[in-house]
Amino acid sequence: MPQFHTPPISPMAISFDAEALTLSPEGPTLTRRMSDLEGLFLDADAWAAASAGENPVVYTVVSSPVPEVDRELPQSITTIMPGDTSGELWMTKGHQHPNHQGEIYLALKGRGGLLMFDGERTEWLDMLPGTIGYIPPGWAHRSVNTGDEPYAFLAVYPGGAGHDYGWVLEHGMGARAYRASEGVDLRAYSATPSAG
Repeated sequence: MPQFHTPPISPMAISFDAEALTLSPEGPTLTRRMSDLEGLFLDADAWAAASAGENPVVYTVVSSPVPEVDRELPQSITTIMPGDTSGELWMTKGHQHPNHQGEIYLALKGRGGLLMFDGERTEWLDMLPGTIGYIPPGWAHRSVNTGDEPYAFLAVYPGGAGHDYGWVLEHGMGARAYRASEGVDLRAYSATPSAG
């Protein structure tokens, strides 16, 4: 058996409940409310009003017990609620991997999109159940709910990749996703959220 800096975990079977969108055994769970998404929506006043008022859950992340360490492949299920803030569709915070690694997303339920930005180019993938979105190394990425029901996807990523959320706040995502009568309206990104 090879020597490892961090001992590997034992093989395991992880059960996935497609209706409840849960994993068993379950690892850490994260809930992001509107107040957790400061600086992400263009209309800062609308964001502030929603945060101070109802402060709705925008998305949740349920992880497996596989740790985020080198050579492991953690998995998680993210569920984004339907909604918009001044027309800008609800989304995840978005992140870049400091240790540039690839990642895959498998759409499970609902309708969504995968927005990617490498600092110069912006790419958009429509994500419907059964679609696998591939995120190459070096691309910041964010998921967006483009439908009227919760959008859920499975993520599988290298445990040592890390998550840099500040990169998105500093550099933006190249585009913003707005509700449109047909699909989604991608508009040029303004790095500085505006008031009113």
